[in-house]
Amino acid sequence: MSNTEQRSYGQGAQGEPAAPTANKVSLGKRIRYSVDNSFGKSGTFALYMLVAIALISSVIITLKYVLYSFPFLLIADTPALPPMTFETFWGSFASVIGKGAEATWADRIIGILYWLLGAASGGTVTGFIVAAINAAMTEIKKGRSPIIANNHTLILGWSNRIFPILKELEEAGKNLRRKPTVVIFSGKTREWMEQQIKNNAGALKGLDLVTRTADLNSLGELKRANIGSSKSIIILDETSGSDAGVVNLVFATKALNPNSGLKLIAEIDDKNVANSLSVSTKGQVIPVRSHDIIARVTAQASRQPGLAAVILDLLDFGGDEIYFQQVPALAGKTYKDAVLSFNEASVIGIAHADGTVVLNPKMTLKLQADDKVIAVAEDDDKVIFTGPTDAVVNHKPAKTKVPARKPEHMLVIGWSDMGRTIMKELAPFMVKGSTVHIIAKKDYVKGKETKDLVFGDLKTTFEYTSGTIEDMTKAASAKHYDQILVLGYRKGVAIADADALTMLTMLQLNQLFEQDGNGVEPTRLVAEIIDSGKAEIARVAAVDDLVVSDKLAALLMTQISENVALAPVFTDLFDADGASINVKPIEYFASLGKSITFGELAASAAAYGDSAIGIRIEANAAKDGSTGVELNPSKNTVFTPAKGDGLVVIGNLE
Repeated sequence: MSNTEQRSYGQGAQGEPAAPTANKVSLGKRIRYSVDNSFGKSGTFALYMLVAIALISSVIITLKYVLYSFPFLLIADTPALPPMTFETFWGSFASVIGKGAEATWADRIIGILYWLLGAASGGTVTGFIVAAINAAMTEIKKGRSPIIANNHTLILGWSNRIFPILKELEEAGKNLRRKPTVVIFSGKTREWMEQQIKNNAGALKGLDLVTRTADLNSLGELKRANIGSSKSIIILDETSGSDAGVVNLVFATKALNPNSGLKLIAEIDDKNVANSLSVSTKGQVIPVRSHDIIARVTAQASRQPGLAAVILDLLDFGGDEIYFQQVPALAGKTYKDAVLSFNEASVIGIAHADGTVVLNPKMTLKLQADDKVIAVAEDDDKVIFTGPTDAVVNHKPAKTKVPARKPEHMLVIGWSDMGRTIMKELAPFMVKGSTVHIIAKKDYVKGKETKDLVFGDLKTTFEYTSGTIEDMTKAASAKHYDQILVLGYRKGVAIADADALTMLTMLQLNQLFEQDGNGVEPTRLVAEIIDSGKAEIARVAAVDDLVVSDKLAALLMTQISENVALAPVFTDLFDADGASINVKPIEYFASLGKSITFGELAASAAAYGDSAIGIRIEANAAKDGSTGVELNPSKNTVFTPAKGDGLVVIGNLE
């Protein structure tokens, strides 16, 4: 535009606003507008009331005369109405207001004034009452009132983990006489929390659920939580990456309640922070390193079909769980005897009287009188000593030579700091010559996250992808992969969007598996879903194993909050140096095609130093779309092992 060119600013020459365009407004809208404005002015309210009463009175008296004009509506002895006069109208008006029916005009005027005073004062009092009720309801909705519950589970903070936590607490309370009380304290509004819970966790009729809005950084606010009367406290990581908020809440709760008997289950990422909290509080704080646990389970699930399902089954309250049981009959017996002596339970370890826990000890370990067995069972009343059958005692394990492991090749789609931890967990168990090729969208992965991708002897390569089906085909057809791992993006994208990208990738891969001639060979597909609410949708995408991050961490915290004795059990199971859950090839323990009981399989596993807890049937997985895992079958259950089946054991990783 030239300097001399006339600029147009609308109505004025100096940037004045343009003249508004007149819009046609209907008569009805104008009337409503006038009434709204008038009623907003208190001085005109009484006038409008009088006018309205006068109109009503006129309608009533007119209706009366109209009705009396029809003979068939009259009663026989009803006298005829006098002519309509002002006095008849006044009588009707006085009847409506209940005042002013006196004979003289002075009395009538005074009566009307009394009526106006009464209406005004009555309306004012009513208004004050209504305003007070509304104010009280507003405060209640804000969730600022103190907690008076006792023996409640207190949840401090808010994250997506809260939904599976609430569902599991409801499941855990089904056998109780009274509904368990769960109190949530977070910085979110009460209405928002309750709506989110309804949308993501359902009605939760089995819980007495209480939500409160609070500044979690304020000791004064936390006092309302009645911390000292809590059964247990779960502290959630709201920041997802920083432990500072969780640590502050730990110290705040300790300041408000120095009682060391109250256990705090805190979600911690950093190993050093976790150890420091545990030691400094003498075990009062039970840290749950959800990041490392999720990574370890994902790593092992990529190598062992059905493992993710086994772990979820152990952690939730709907199937088999872990129980402690003292069995006097086992005093002086070996751990192997214990493993084979329970028909409806699977023994996985020993709890000593001093509180120490040993999972899958040596089979020759002798039990003391005050030792307890740690067993997987449907309920605690199923942990019944039956003694081993002769068939189990006399069973001879199959002498199967374990084949030498070959180099494995893995394709990883998606990347985050979780991926780096997964590779560190996975690398020690992959033989030399194994490779990992990583592809990820540049929008969600920063440059520093792709540097120094060195994990033991793994040969690791990385490239960016646009995420198109063409890029996916190119990556998946580059070589034959033993498994494909799809990870959720955790930075630069909302959780819902990250899970949507994961599910889209799963669908694309399954589409490629079904097509001929594209060079993409069908292979094991393992995926990570961050939000547990998307798990059921994700399973539609025909994935071999699904690791649900939120649910895994949530279930672990819930189990410990309900029974703190389980903390060392899970610490051992999910620690890299402890015993682990494994799904080993069935041919390590039995001959293919020959019938065998689960008790005999347990005897075979014991001969190799493993504690058997279940079986995975490949044919069942292929048939019904499940993982094919059956946890803790009866020792009398007969199986016919086939290629691809696996035995679920507690033992050392191979």
